Amino acid sequence: MLRPIETSKAPKPFSAYAQGMEIPPGHRVVHVSGQIGVTVSGDIPADPARQHELAWENAMAVLAAAGMDHRNVVDAHVYITDSAHIALYRETRDRFMQGHKPAATLLIVAGLADARLVVEVDLVAAAEAEAPATSAEAS
Repeated sequence: MLRPIETSKAPKPFSAYAQGMEIPPGHRVVHVSGQIGVTVSGDIPADPARQHELAWENAMAVLAAAGMDHRNVVDAHVYITDSAHIALYRETRDRFMQGHKPAATLLIVAGLADARLVVEVDLVAAAEAEAPATSAEAS
């Protein structure tokens, strides 16, 4: 089980995230590369809300491919190009995290790989490692 780290010796989180997260021994770790607000077919919507939605959908799709979901997220890094989108970022993140509070970093950046992009999400997730098959199970 992932363990949130909280201390009164550091500032309390500004929103729904943990000060830190511990990954116990015996877990496998997945790093989700930066996912952007682009459809599977490569379309970049002009609407920032749709881009935020897609970036999180895409990140969750990668987690699902690894057999994980939002509860496995240990750390989220999100990059947005406009500070006016902070509330949109928080609302979208909170919806996808469904009350789960990983460690998190939000950065306002000058731009992303394509000037039309407004958000990028990368994640670190962890889950208990599957027990190796015994020789009897492998036969």
